[in-house]
Amino acid sequence: MALEFHLGEFEGPLDLLLHLIARHKLNINDIEISVLLEQYLEYMAQMREADLEISSEFLEMAARLVYIKTVSLLPRPQEAAQLKQELEGQLLEYQSVKEAAALLGTAWRGGRIFVRQPAPVQVDPTYTGVHPREQLLEAYLAAVGKAQRRLPPPASAFHEIVSRRVVSVTSRIVFVLRKLYRTGQMAYDEFFAASDKSELIATFLAMLELIKSRRIMVSEDNTMVYFTRERQTDPPAVPEGESQSE
Repeated sequence: MALEFHLGEFEGPLDLLLHLIARHKLNINDIEISVLLEQYLEYMAQMREADLEISSEFLEMAARLVYIKTVSLLPRPQEAAQLKQELEGQLLEYQSVKEAAALLGTAWRGGRIFVRQPAPVQVDPTYTGVHPREQLLEAYLAAVGKAQRRLPPPASAFHEIVSRRVVSVTSRIVFVLRKLYRTGQMAYDEFFAASDKSELIATFLAMLELIKSRRIMVSEDNTMVYFTRERQTDPPAVPEGESQSE
């Protein structure tokens, strides 16, 4: 059965994430980012097929989830854990606000039934406030800004992402082998000294391929990388005090 979408069904990306978490029975205190990202992108794809307008807030949340998943693949688990914890905190806070609003919403329902005609309230509809021109201009610009934020971001907003260079895994395999060819060993952290995220990801994947093919091996404490000059059927010998890690 095809999904039916209604405009205004979700008040924002956090509302959509809570819906997906409840629907797929995820643990809000320990979110599986990969599963949540997959469901979020699938929902947005279905909205595009239904020709529904997607505001920039939903696109921004999609980019945020992609970034958290990317950082989790790098050898810096602290940053990924912090980003994930911030998202979980926002979701828990938003869930508490929704529950409080629902509770307050039930409090006034009985007021719609009256045992007598409500007494009229004399209110003068004439607005008598006086505001300087600067304050009126600021209010107008704020109202226009809210309308603009519902539109999709311009192409220039993605220029920095699209224009980033692509680093191939093959080039980083050559890089790692050249580093290890002369000395035969090197500190693990030195391979990730580059600040470019594309290089960090490509280097990490290159080392996984080299470990799989047994061209290099990593010490058990992940501090040193050793070069194996000849391929072997069995794992190569490890220096004393170290053990191979694949």
